[in-house]
Amino acid sequence: MHQEVIPHLFRTEFRKITTVLCKHFGIGHIETAEDIASDTFLAALNTWTYKGIPENPTAWLYTVAKHKAANYRNRTKSFQEKGGSLFPADPSYQPDLDLSAENIQDSQLQMLFAICHPSIPVESQIGLALRILCGFGIDEIANAFLSNKETINKRLFRAKEKLRLEQVRIELPSETDIEKRLQTVLTTLYLLFNEGYYSESQSSVLREDLCHEAMRLTQLLTENKRTDLPPVNALLALMCFHSSRFPARKNAQGEMILYQDQDETQWDYSLIAKGAYYLQQASRGDTLSPYHLEASIAYWHTLKADTTEKWESILQLYNKLLQLAYSPIAALNRTYALSKANSKEEAIREAEKLQLTGNPYYFSLLGELYKDIDPHKARHNFEQALALAKTQTDKQLIAQNLLKLNANCS
Repeated sequence: MHQEVIPHLFRTEFRKITTVLCKHFGIGHIETAEDIASDTFLAALNTWTYKGIPENPTAWLYTVAKHKAANYRNRTKSFQEKGGSLFPADPSYQPDLDLSAENIQDSQLQMLFAICHPSIPVESQIGLALRILCGFGIDEIANAFLSNKETINKRLFRAKEKLRLEQVRIELPSETDIEKRLQTVLTTLYLLFNEGYYSESQSSVLREDLCHEAMRLTQLLTENKRTDLPPVNALLALMCFHSSRFPARKNAQGEMILYQDQDETQWDYSLIAKGAYYLQQASRGDTLSPYHLEASIAYWHTLKADTTEKWESILQLYNKLLQLAYSPIAALNRTYALSKANSKEEAIREAEKLQLTGNPYYFSLLGELYKDIDPHKARHNFEQALALAKTQTDKQLIAQNLLKLNANCS
C-alpha cells in the first residue's frame, strides 16, 4: 500500500515542505531544503515499509521534517556562534518550522515571486517553479523541456546561485512594485501552462500535470487580496477554457485531433463554467490585458457551433489583441478567423502579407485556405509545411492533410 501512498504524498507534500524550508532558511539554502524534504520521504519509505502507514501520514511527514530541520540547525549552530552567517539575521525569524496551512500557502506565494525574479532567465524560472513549487523530479522536468538531466541540473544550479548572489528575499513585493513584478510571474505561469498544452512529451499524464500545476499556482494568486487582480483572473480563465478540451484533443492512438474535428461531448463543461466565472471576475475595473483578450477568444471556442457571430467576435478580439500585444502567431491565427468571418480569399491575402516563411504553421494555414480554391497551391504549401515541421505530431497532421488532398484530387 505504501508504494501507492508515498508517490501521491510526494507529489502533494514535497513542494509544501520544500517551500516552507526555503522560507525558513532563506533563498541561499534551496538545495538544503530539497535535501531535507527528500530525506523526510526516504525516512517514510524505510519506516512505513516495516511498521505500516501511520494514521495521519501527512502529519508524520511534517513532524519528521521539523525534526530534520532542527537537527540541521543544531549541527550548524557552532558555525553561527563563531561569526558565520549561515542563516538570515531576520528579527521575524521563527526557530521552529511552521507547517501550518496558512504559512504553507503564504510561503508558496512568496516563493513564486522570488523564483520569478527578473535576474534569471524565464526558462530557469519555469524549471525552478516545476521543481520547488510543483515537486517535479529532474527526469520529469527534462521530459517537459525535451532536454536531458545534465542540462536541467546545470540550469537550475545557475538559477539558484543567481538568486543567492542577488540575495532575493522570499516575500511579496511592496505595494508599489507588486503589479510590475506580477507581470513576470504571470508570464512564467502562462509559459508553464503552454509547456503542457503544446508539449510534445509522449506522456499525456505529464502534459496535463503541467497545466494543472500552472492553474494551481495561478489560483493561489487569486486567493490573496494583493494579487487577486483582473489579469490574474483572466489568465486563470484562459487556462480553464483550454484545459476543458484536453480529453478530446487526442485519439486512442495518441494522435492530435484538431478543434473542428473534436467531439464536444468529451469537453469538461465544469472547467468551462469555472473559466466563465474567472473571466467575469477579470472584468472588474478598467484593466485590459492580453490575457483578457486571449481568454475571451478561448471562451468563444467553447461554443462549437460555426456561427457568423462567433467568428466575427473572435476576429474583433484578435484585432484588439494585435493592437495591444502584437505577435506573428496571433496575426496568423487572426487570418483563420478572418476566413471564417469573411472569406478565404481575403484571409489568403492577409496571410501572405505576413511572409512567415520559416514557420510551418504559416504554410499549413495557407494549405488549408487554398484547399477548395487551388488544390495545387494547397499541396505546395502543405509540402512546404512538412519540410519545416519539427515535431512528429505536426508531421502526422500535415501528412494526413496531404493524403486527403491527393484523394480528393484523384
